[in-house]
Amino acid sequence: MQLAIVTGAGSGIGLACCQKLAAMGMAVLGVGRDAAKLAALERAMPDAARVATLAVDITRDDAPPRIVEQALARFGRIDFLINNAGVGSPKPVHETDDESLDYFLGLMLRAPFRLAREVIPHLQQGAAIINITSTFAVIGGMRGGAYSAAKGGMTALTTHIACQYGAQGIRCNAVAPGVIPTPMTEHRLHDERFRRINTEMTPHYRMGQPDDIASTVAFLCSAGGSYINGQTIVVDGGWSSTKYLSDYALSSEWTPRP
Repeated sequence: MQLAIVTGAGSGIGLACCQKLAAMGMAVLGVGRDAAKLAALERAMPDAARVATLAVDITRDDAPPRIVEQALARFGRIDFLINNAGVGSPKPVHETDDESLDYFLGLMLRAPFRLAREVIPHLQQGAAIINITSTFAVIGGMRGGAYSAAKGGMTALTTHIACQYGAQGIRCNAVAPGVIPTPMTEHRLHDERFRRINTEMTPHYRMGQPDDIASTVAFLCSAGGSYINGQTIVVDGGWSSTKYLSDYALSSEWTPRP
């Protein structure tokens, strides 16, 4: 039985990944900061014997060894690492103070780097690391600031791991979601301008859902994805790769630039 470690497992994309991977027959170690959410995850999983959780702040220096120790103690192996934990609502560079910069880079670059470093010695041929990045690491993104910098760093980390360890049978890929309605983004989607940027510029009839991202992660963990290495798969309905504008956007009254 294969084991996947998923960070940020308490809600949103991380929760969806846990559920999707468990449906494939894997055991899952869900990692997050909120013990109550992790308890709910355990209750929601179909087989209690194939799920464990660990409430820990992954930015702590002792977090990676604790995560690996629990994975090995409970399941005896590690096959997949899904670096998903993140935070939103960034500010542009000129509005970002050092405290915010350190927090974003710490959570979404330093912590995944350190956890990958701890996990890699335990991975065998056929294992994989999947980093959840963002379209903001692909095209930049307005107001991306430290978020874009951290996610861009994860992209570079992905290609390095793929190159360095691929010959050992350890793959590494990134999945870059567009804006997905989750507890991390729902408050932003109440802002009409932000919502229109995402809905009226996406050539798809609906917004993405956490399961769309989890399904891509599951594919990369499957035999069907076993020759994919060092890639970023963008899951955004075409938002980042087209210059689409909806009929509504094209027929709206434009406000002149001041």
